[in-house]
Amino acid sequence: MDVLLSLFGIFLVLMFIGVPIGYSIGIATVVCFWWFTATPMTIVAHQAVVQTNSFTLMAIPFFILAGNIMGAGGISRRIVNFARVLIGYVTGGVALVATLASVMFGAVSGSAVATTSAIGSFMIPEMEEEGYDKPFGATVCAAAGTMGVVLPPSIPLVIYGVVVNASIGDLFIAGIIPGLLMGVCLMVACYFLCKKKGYTGKGEKPTLKAVWKAFLGAFWALLAPFIILGGIYTGFFTPTEASAVAVFYCFIVGKFIYRELTWKKLYGCLVQAVSITGATTFMIGISGSFALFLAMQHIPQIMATFMLSITDNWFLLLLVMNIFMLIVGMVVDNIPATIILAPIFLPIAVSFGMSPITLGIMITLNKAISFITPPYGITLNMASAVSKVPLEHLFKNAFWFVIALLIPLLLVMYVPQTTMFLVELMNR
Repeated sequence: MDVLLSLFGIFLVLMFIGVPIGYSIGIATVVCFWWFTATPMTIVAHQAVVQTNSFTLMAIPFFILAGNIMGAGGISRRIVNFARVLIGYVTGGVALVATLASVMFGAVSGSAVATTSAIGSFMIPEMEEEGYDKPFGATVCAAAGTMGVVLPPSIPLVIYGVVVNASIGDLFIAGIIPGLLMGVCLMVACYFLCKKKGYTGKGEKPTLKAVWKAFLGAFWALLAPFIILGGIYTGFFTPTEASAVAVFYCFIVGKFIYRELTWKKLYGCLVQAVSITGATTFMIGISGSFALFLAMQHIPQIMATFMLSITDNWFLLLLVMNIFMLIVGMVVDNIPATIILAPIFLPIAVSFGMSPITLGIMITLNKAISFITPPYGITLNMASAVSKVPLEHLFKNAFWFVIALLIPLLLVMYVPQTTMFLVELMNR
């Protein structure tokens, strides 16, 4: 117990005094290795290098870069235009457009922040022009952006797969149904909230000709997820290779077809991708040392024993685990939370017959919900920055979207086929 309290106590103290999370994890790990073991300190650096020496991890910078290029190259704007023609006439149509466009964008970018930024920059001003309350519009985009981490190709699922040595392809397949369920639940919530607030649709029901014209205008943008995900699921290329294909495809479309991607914009995309990748890779590396310390001190077994002492009822234990994940997600970012929680909860989940694939979706979906909860709320922060609306004004509307997202989470928790049906079907 002293080991557990020291490890997480040091981590939490450092985090709350403003030390970056990656450094907080690293310092806590180094101090505990030094204090509680006789292991040479070189093991920390060695394990960090081993953890990042993975071909799979190359997918992260490529998917981040692909998402950036989609925004800079006009791809995301055309996705929005197509969604507007399809459902813009429905009650709350503009809010529904933002949600549907986020589904399409998330199926390429794999990032909640990128999805919120790209879609929000178009949709928040448009919702305001249509008479929507600006904080409500910003919250809609923040909530819709959360799908980017569950729908394939999800960057957090890549990280989870590396941390627990699970199949990235299976994780991507498993994320399809929960991700689409998130979209459906958010759109239903949008519809009823907009109806209550009196936000009507714009225009009339589109004709087949109008839909076809919009489809042609967005054809190359809409083709991206089919090429990337289709290539993965047919075995034509691996998820890592798919990330490189995504960058190449988005570059060609943005530069030579839509002709909106300038060399200056591309440079900005590269700089941003390198910056995010550097921070992410550092945390993944130090997570290797962190996980090694956990294993050496039998902390996953200690946590499992503690949780089983609370209850041996699998239904209640799952509830306790998810409440704990949601609380952690309120103060810790998705990537370090995954790195911390995955090795702790994996033995518990497996002992009760849960697939590591389902656990990965469950952890990631929990983190997605935490993106729109105070005080951290990363997509709320992004929507606040894009809309220039104070963060505290977004929390009220976010409550209803949190309730909506709890529905797919409960299905993932208690209905295994929500995640495993497509995995089993594709692997036959």
